[in-house]
Amino acid sequence: MTLREIKDLLQAEILTGEELLDIEPTSICGSDLLSDVLAFTKEKSLLLTGLTNSQVIRTAEMSDLIGIVFVRGKRPDNATIELATIKKITLLTTRLPMFESCGRLYQGGARGCSEVK
Repeated sequence: MTLREIKDLLQAEILTGEELLDIEPTSICGSDLLSDVLAFTKEKSLLLTGLTNSQVIRTAEMSDLIGIVFVRGKRPDNATIELATIKKITLLTTRLPMFESCGRLYQGGARGCSEVK
């Protein structure tokens, strides 16, 4: 499932990285704890989170994530979006809550981090 398909499934808005929407994440992770993101995500994964500060971009960069979906209609500030643009990390935002977003993606065939070795 590509980022473009994920965007459509979550009825998400693109904040940055439109040119990267044809990339397919290896897995999907949902978390608001950056320590868990660092400990449990796999390379080239997509993160779903409600955190919107610049630390989430730095964590995504350290974990080699390809993108972030902000849930519950959350939006980062312009400086955070600019940092993601520089780091080539796709940012999306959806009005859906975390649980429903993860459920739609899993039902659509996306794999969780525990399913990837």
